[in-house]
Amino acid sequence: MRAAPAGSRAVSAVPHSAGISPPRHPVPAGACDAHLHVLDGRFPGSAPVSGMTLADYRLLQRRLGTSRAVLVQAKHHGTDPAALLDALAQLGPDGRGIAVLSLDAPDAEFRRLDAAGVRGLRLSLWNPLDAPLALADLAPMAARVAALGWHLQLHLTAAQILDAAGVLADLPCPVVFDHMARLPPGEGPGHPAFAVVARLLQAGRAWVKLSGAYLNTRTGPPYPEAGRTARAFIAEAPERLVWGSDWPHVTEAHKPDDAQLLDLLAEWAGPRLADRILVDNPAALYGFA
Repeated sequence: MRAAPAGSRAVSAVPHSAGISPPRHPVPAGACDAHLHVLDGRFPGSAPVSGMTLADYRLLQRRLGTSRAVLVQAKHHGTDPAALLDALAQLGPDGRGIAVLSLDAPDAEFRRLDAAGVRGLRLSLWNPLDAPLALADLAPMAARVAALGWHLQLHLTAAQILDAAGVLADLPCPVVFDHMARLPPGEGPGHPAFAVVARLLQAGRAWVKLSGAYLNTRTGPPYPEAGRTARAFIAEAPERLVWGSDWPHVTEAHKPDDAQLLDLLAEWAGPRLADRILVDNPAALYGFA
């Protein structure tokens, strides 16, 4: 069942998001934004910024028409999940979390996060200078999360994906690749890392987030290089993809229009597959009822 037509929703400004209009393509009931961050100054480590709390994000939900959300622990909060857990408690059954923990975190901490709605751990290794873990930690961390039925969410360069290809194929848990696997815009699906990810998708061992279009292009909206990569993943395994806004777009000096980012999904995939990517796929990956 589809949500109310986009024009029927009130429009308003959202912090860290350009534009005020809702998407042109209404989203279905139960649509999920599977990648966003919350930074909350009430908790340790938050950067001195405003407009990035869960309450601020709720404004974006109303604008987009989404109802489910997957919160990815922000780097600013380090390995302290307090802000993530607070936001998950507010979201209730419509929220899931991806945490950041050290390799030596106690088993009790994993169990506590699981009970709160966390379903995976993120290893953002794109920039080794601020990464709490390393490629060498993939296998031992995967062993820890596998028993919980979690996955590893990986933010890697294409070169790192190639370096870890053998390890990735043998992990005992699924992996989720952030931001379309960060393939170089000039190469996109022609880069050999695409084949590595595609094999894992087809084997049912991986998922890809169709997020961060502005990270995967050399030009502005509608981000044609990112569209080329997104369409290639859709052609490979549409049942293994989820969509995320990446709000509040902390990497971007000029904030994108989130409604436009959501509309791109319908243009890349077509309405039927877009609905699946927004509802059915995240329900399967994150365990939404």
